[in-house]
Amino acid sequence: MNANVLEKLKILAESAKYDVSCASSGTVRANKPGTLGNTVGGWGICHSFAEDGRCISLLKVMLTNYCIYDCAYCINRRSNDLPRATLSVSELVDLTIEFYRRNYIEGLFLSSGVVRNPDYTMERLVRVAKDLREVHRFNGYIHLKSIPGASRELVNEAGRYADRLSVNVEIPKEENLKLLAPEKDHKSVFAPMLYIQQGVLESSEERKKFRYAPRFAPAGQSTQMIVGATAESDKDILFLSSALYQRPTMKRVYYSGYVSVNTYDTRLPALKQPPLVRENRLYQADWLMRFYQFKVNEIVDDTYPDLDLEIDPKLSWALRHPEQFPVDINKADYEMILRVPGIGVKSAKLIIASRRYSKLGYYQLKKIGVVMKKAQYFITCSELPMRTVNEMTPQTVRSLLLPKSAKKKADENQLSFVFND
Repeated sequence: MNANVLEKLKILAESAKYDVSCASSGTVRANKPGTLGNTVGGWGICHSFAEDGRCISLLKVMLTNYCIYDCAYCINRRSNDLPRATLSVSELVDLTIEFYRRNYIEGLFLSSGVVRNPDYTMERLVRVAKDLREVHRFNGYIHLKSIPGASRELVNEAGRYADRLSVNVEIPKEENLKLLAPEKDHKSVFAPMLYIQQGVLESSEERKKFRYAPRFAPAGQSTQMIVGATAESDKDILFLSSALYQRPTMKRVYYSGYVSVNTYDTRLPALKQPPLVRENRLYQADWLMRFYQFKVNEIVDDTYPDLDLEIDPKLSWALRHPEQFPVDINKADYEMILRVPGIGVKSAKLIIASRRYSKLGYYQLKKIGVVMKKAQYFITCSELPMRTVNEMTPQTVRSLLLPKSAKKKADENQLSFVFND
């Protein structure tokens, strides 16, 4: 393999690592005679593990890390002095096919810095996907980054070849985006999002009439927000996420803890490490909105604008609403069972199915998969040995369920308070 291309790949793969919106799901395309690759069942290709436990990989790379923009939070900003490289369309296509044939990868996640203008860059990204599909008959997973400000025609063409398209919001509030990236605005981000949505919906209608009509971005779209680079609260972030999920084609919102890569820029916070705990709590809250039927204003509001970093959002909600508990596992409806800390979607469905045949007790729930360490304070059932949250207090239950590190910190703070008093 060409050493010059591999050197470019090393630079461009390193430049692409900060974009986390690259997991794939929601598309199924099996291998066919005369084609190359597939999307690996219903899971597609991602930096994760498949249902059978197999690790799945994709080539995550930028077409170029040159960029006309000077966004404060970006490692590839125009003013940074770092190694730059650009892969030609043919080099990237050949690289993808070569890596696939060697079984290094099963798909492609392609993004790019913006060179010349958004349309010029987008046209090159589309050519990569088009050549893979039409010249090499590549049938594997392709995720393309849609460039903010690109024309509708190019976004529509990209959707004909890519499984998923993504456009990154990056900063939740327009005024903060303008502060850190003066050359960008939310209009240029939301416009291609709308183009993608319209393309997917139109394709869906066409396929109802014509069975073999081409599919448009069958895995929908995703986006990413940077957490901690600006002063937005978790409420600001999650309300925007909730609004985006109202769009029928938005599959995932990703949250990326801000990595302090440009420490010299005084507009940015001086963080020693990314806010990973906060990032994790946002993903948990996102999960509650998507799968647990929580409304965003139940998770965060004006009184609680930020998520509790010590406990997960579901437990936090339960402790704030002790009047909703305890829940009778043998009588409550599915929606209420879902709100019990320690009970997931799968466990809730098993509870509904199992209680038709007999009453459920502590040990049956444990076998089903309920995390009784949490759930026992919020439910009633046969043979439940613990007192509930209302027989104790929310504060007592919280202290019992705090992780050891958080308990130790709380104890130290209490000792410090007593000593100083």
